Amino acid sequence: MHPSMKAEIAAREGDLRLSLLLGIAVWFLFLDHVPHNAVSALTLRNFGFSGATDLFVFVGGYIAAIVYGKMMLERGFVVTATRIFRRVWQLYAAYVVLFVIYINLIGYVARKTAAPEIIHEFNIAGILGHTIRTLIYGLLLQAKPLNLDVLQLFIVLMAFFPIVLFGMLRRPNLTAAGSIALYLAARLFDLNLSSFPEGHWYFNPFSWQLLFVLGAWFASMSAKQMQTIRTLQEISALRIAAWAYLLFALVVTAAGKFPQLAEFIPGSVLDAFLPNDKENLAPYRVLHFLSMAFLFTFLVPRNWRGFQWPALQPVVKCGEEWLAVFCGGVFLSFAGHFILITGPNLLAMHFLVSIAGISIMAAVAYYVSWSKRQDYKPALSTR
Repeated sequence: MHPSMKAEIAAREGDLRLSLLLGIAVWFLFLDHVPHNAVSALTLRNFGFSGATDLFVFVGGYIAAIVYGKMMLERGFVVTATRIFRRVWQLYAAYVVLFVIYINLIGYVARKTAAPEIIHEFNIAGILGHTIRTLIYGLLLQAKPLNLDVLQLFIVLMAFFPIVLFGMLRRPNLTAAGSIALYLAARLFDLNLSSFPEGHWYFNPFSWQLLFVLGAWFASMSAKQMQTIRTLQEISALRIAAWAYLLFALVVTAAGKFPQLAEFIPGSVLDAFLPNDKENLAPYRVLHFLSMAFLFTFLVPRNWRGFQWPALQPVVKCGEEWLAVFCGGVFLSFAGHFILITGPNLLAMHFLVSIAGISIMAAVAYYVSWSKRQDYKPALSTR
């Protein structure tokens, strides 16, 4: 193990870019999770191959490596593994509460409003004829209620993170190579987890682990490797290539939404990239995300003055308290969808629902942050 690794990991703590990106991810996930929401046209998935989920998983792996990597170096594998599993339990408990309340809420609203199509739209049709089985499979992470799949994926990724982190701190390049091998095997042999009542996971964990592990790998890089990346970012040809690929992804994605534009693009090109393979994390999605990360870290340094802007504070706070904000966003996305299908179909209503939802999510983040500070005040006063 590199003797300076502890200092290098510790030096990456407190990077507000991580909280900013995580906050953007949970906001965009909320907007994307409101079906037929016109405001969701502004989210990442409409401007290229990757989207908010890619950002969420990658940054989650990066932050996990920083938090638990330092702990493993100081306190060992056993203690760190127990802390990670405690976090997994917190995530699972949040998922169970969300799942039980969520499906009951949707079922109740469907009965009271005589709108049974909501049950099918949110993938909980099994609750009608197989209530107990749906609940059991839901507890086993095999049900597919709409908008909970990201949390299911993150629970599985965190459950195997002790092994990944152990390898990352000792043989980071070999561990990253193993992740790539698993990704290729999943795509080659169609590996995935089954779901209830049929089909497979919407986000294949055997494929999506690649972004999570890559995030941990970048967080575990040595100072020499980080300097190499900064040197590459200074090469204008590489930056131009990254911008060109992002522009290409934008054009192809737009062509999939606007048939008029598709007429100017060869059919073979569209067939290669559309429909976007989100389930198995297509290689061009990974390349698209890494291109954005390459340019973002070059354009936005760690000491960026923009972090002092009042307008960005709610985003950063939502990133710091992402779990509570994500859980709130799940219910808000359903409430927003219900309002849109029962109220007037006006563009102003779409903006109102989106702004109200994001405002409530920000309020939840500030409340959770305030509540945590109150828990520590008595101990500080006594000391």
